[in-house]
Amino acid sequence: MTPTTAQSKTAGKPAGRVAFVGAGPGDPGLVTLRARDYLAAADTVVIDQVNRGDMVRRHARPDVEIVDAGHGEHGEELTRASRAKLLVRAAKARGEDGLVVRLMDGDPAMFNGFAEEAMALHKAGIRFDVVPGVSAVTAVPTYAGVPLTSQHASAVLVVSAGDRKHDWSTAVAANVTVVILGVPETLADALADLLAAGRAGDTPVALTERGTTTQQVTHTTTLAEVAGLLRATKVHFPSLAIVSPNVALRAELSWFETKPLFGWNVLIPRTKDQATATIERLASYGANADVVPTISVEPPRTPQQMERAIKGLVTGRYEWIGFTSVNAVRAVREKFDEFGLDARAFAGLKIAAVGGVTAQALRDWGIVPDLVPSEDQSAAGLLAEWPEFDAVLDPINRIFLPRADIATDTLVAGLVEMGWEVDDVTAYRTVRAAPPAAEVRDAIKSGTFDAVLFTSSSTVRNLVGIAGKPHHSTVVAVIGPATAKTAEEHGLRVDVMAPTASSDALVDALAAHGLGLAAAAAEAGEPVRRPSEKRPTSRRRAK
Repeated sequence: MTPTTAQSKTAGKPAGRVAFVGAGPGDPGLVTLRARDYLAAADTVVIDQVNRGDMVRRHARPDVEIVDAGHGEHGEELTRASRAKLLVRAAKARGEDGLVVRLMDGDPAMFNGFAEEAMALHKAGIRFDVVPGVSAVTAVPTYAGVPLTSQHASAVLVVSAGDRKHDWSTAVAANVTVVILGVPETLADALADLLAAGRAGDTPVALTERGTTTQQVTHTTTLAEVAGLLRATKVHFPSLAIVSPNVALRAELSWFETKPLFGWNVLIPRTKDQATATIERLASYGANADVVPTISVEPPRTPQQMERAIKGLVTGRYEWIGFTSVNAVRAVREKFDEFGLDARAFAGLKIAAVGGVTAQALRDWGIVPDLVPSEDQSAAGLLAEWPEFDAVLDPINRIFLPRADIATDTLVAGLVEMGWEVDDVTAYRTVRAAPPAAEVRDAIKSGTFDAVLFTSSSTVRNLVGIAGKPHHSTVVAVIGPATAKTAEEHGLRVDVMAPTASSDALVDALAAHGLGLAAAAAEAGEPVRRPSEKRPTSRRRAK
């Protein structure tokens, strides 16, 4: 999906359909359901900003064509008229059954050149749909903690900073909230024009950059002093200015930039498909997540043993099946799919799970485990709570344990000692992943990451093995005592441990730690800084 410029492929061929789709202001969660549907169906997506390519890759087909409407073939910035022509060419190139999505920031109708492009399509006889989006005009002030209206400001005026002919006399009244969109340079000129038109110099102003994203930064000042702030501070695009008495409410209403982990970069050493829920939960606390796979999960070299065990499960060979990892659940589920089986095949079986994460994977499959350790959610904890074999109560004395090729013998030996016979079956192989890119390794060792989440001892060992130890400023969060012990053995201090062995509990514990750091900074009268911004020179040992 490399951005290209549209070239007409056929002449006289009926044109495809175009959909103007609002991409929202930046937060991926603000993309509408209909926008996602159109992106999923698109043959071509026309974008203004190359960074919107990530959004396209998230929701569109792998073979979708991306057309850059922000720049021409030689890198020059395109005018609105040139973009309109490019869109018409893209629609004609796709043909009658094609769908071209014109992705626009925020809402298509707000300062996006929608009118010119839609008129060009109309003149060319090309059908189009419009999918409104969440506009930065309302979303960014809301994320900055500045309501557009209140009892002190009952009117709202929205202005493009690039419009130098605007009549600012309509914006000088104290009860008017003025929202100005533009690049920092044009914002400075527009704000100066508003001051010159007679708006009071002591009117509060909020400047928000990269609004609704976890890189959002809001600067507050007054209209008289905003020029100095813009000269002294680098404000990044996209940016927006709010001139309103309501800016004073930000101290009480700021909800986004005060999230416990706002702006934190968190490292997750897991495979991406295993980390989806964790990434979403981190995002709810304001954090960014980077996944670095530390292992590769592969099928066993010889599948016959696993196939015999699955057939034995169906024919009543086992009294129990014990799952010691999410990967074990996935391996058995894949074999079930291969054999045309479903969860009903577990009827009559007792099912054990080593911890909360594995138990949730079973529940996602529609299976409620009979045994989950209440305290130590590890192989040892599972063994401690596993009932001994009773020849009277247990009609079958055999257990099926689908596990990794590198699993230890502790659980098997303990079960055998309790009178059970165990089929310890290799359900999958774990292979250490290739080292991440050099820049990722450098980021890990230099302290670019604010925190790292370890969900097992193997993630500790493998991350250190392929990328080196995290910097001593990085907050280390672990899922339980066994993982904490491994981290300490590798010279890491454990800052956070989940109260229960689940990914959600681990993220929640990290968020609570972040709140504690913020509270300590506030009590000391210091600004709240992320761990990566502190970079201490030494680190105490874990207790």
